[in-house]
Amino acid sequence: MAEKEATLLYLVPTPIGNLKDITYRAVEVLKNVDVVLAEDTRTSGILLKKYDIKTQLKSFHIHNEHKTVSAVVEKLTSGTSMALVSDAGTPGISDPGYLLVREALAAGVKIEVLPGATAFVPALVKSGFPTDRFIFEGFLPHKKGRKTRLESLVNEKRTMIFYESPHRLVKALLQFAAVFGQDRHASVSRELTKLHEETVNDRLGDLISYFSEKTVKGEIVIIVNGKQ
Repeated sequence: MAEKEATLLYLVPTPIGNLKDITYRAVEVLKNVDVVLAEDTRTSGILLKKYDIKTQLKSFHIHNEHKTVSAVVEKLTSGTSMALVSDAGTPGISDPGYLLVREALAAGVKIEVLPGATAFVPALVKSGFPTDRFIFEGFLPHKKGRKTRLESLVNEKRTMIFYESPHRLVKALLQFAAVFGQDRHASVSRELTKLHEETVNDRLGDLISYFSEKTVKGEIVIIVNGKQ
């Protein structure tokens, strides 16, 4: 009987806020691989310390991904087992990971992706909008191309999902209202799974008024109802 091929690269989701939201399997993998590739070793170090994981941490983030991916794949093909984690959620979803997976697959490396936390799923379900068909837009371009991207969605009938930073939230809502109309319903979730978690469902016009009057912290997920 042929020996089962060993997995050398694991993509391991990490909690999006509450450190208890990690699976037993994820902890087991992080303990047993040779190296953990982390978007921010300081952030991941907190998680590893909580679960008494002493595996070596190495930096792998959006600013060094292109430079280091070849060396990482070379290590993988030589038999070094690795787990890739992001600061929060599933690697590759608006986080580093895609390039490494592509190159590792091309090199014949066996990969496993563990199921786990992704911020847009609880935000989508809490919005009350249709979940049978939706599109994930992630982060919009910060400057050039932002308006064009939104205008391309003006007739989109599926539920739309966006990520946004807190300091751009009101600006984003104003742009959404300009394209989709003040009366289009949307949902804003922030601090998901944390102590001050908040989800507000309302018309875009009312969401603008609400968030203009308060200081917003935490990562943001915006769900916009599709065109009716």
